[in-house]
Amino acid sequence: MNSQEKVKHLIGMREKARLGGGLQKIEDQHSKGRLTARERINILLDEGSFEEFDMFVTHRTEDFGMGKKKILTDGVVTGYGTIDGRVVYVFAQDFTIFGGSLSETFSQKICKIMDQAMKVGAPVIGINDSGGARIQEGVRSLAGYAEIFERNILASGVIPQISAVFGPCAGGAVYSPALTDFIIMSEKSSYMFVTGPKVTKTVTGEDITTENLGGSGVHG
Repeated sequence: MNSQEKVKHLIGMREKARLGGGLQKIEDQHSKGRLTARERINILLDEGSFEEFDMFVTHRTEDFGMGKKKILTDGVVTGYGTIDGRVVYVFAQDFTIFGGSLSETFSQKICKIMDQAMKVGAPVIGINDSGGARIQEGVRSLAGYAEIFERNILASGVIPQISAVFGPCAGGAVYSPALTDFIIMSEKSSYMFVTGPKVTKTVTGEDITTENLGGSGVHG
């Protein structure tokens, strides 16, 4: 492969990564009135300022057929950019890839930008849209949450930590936002709860809507 072919291959890889879980998944996200991870970052940051980290990362799991289901970025877009000229570090969970579920490599990407933000004294903004742990990875996914929580604690009082919740976040996906300084939610599309209405019904016998269990009105 010559230099020109390598450049062409690199461009193709970048284009593939930017599609996340694919066009159909993007359309599904839009049909629910939600934006994709990259669209959210583009709106948040100054135009052209975003520098992405680890775009070509995929998960390392081979169990449960996951070896044949490797998607670039592995469900989270990470990097830094500027807002009104000020440097911020940002991650955006990508619901089009495995429902934004957290894997070992997913957590490592988030921890990397949090570590970098603490080094340079820049804020961290997390855009959350995740179904929770990636169960195919078992304890490795749970360990990834522990690493993120540790960074939340280490960064507390050192740098601003801001969470934007723009999807149905449950279980481990809500603990990190709860440890940050500010949480922003949107009406009728943001949810934060330890477990959803179905499990609540099974355990307690109580019928409750998603909105009443963990919508923005509950946490506001």
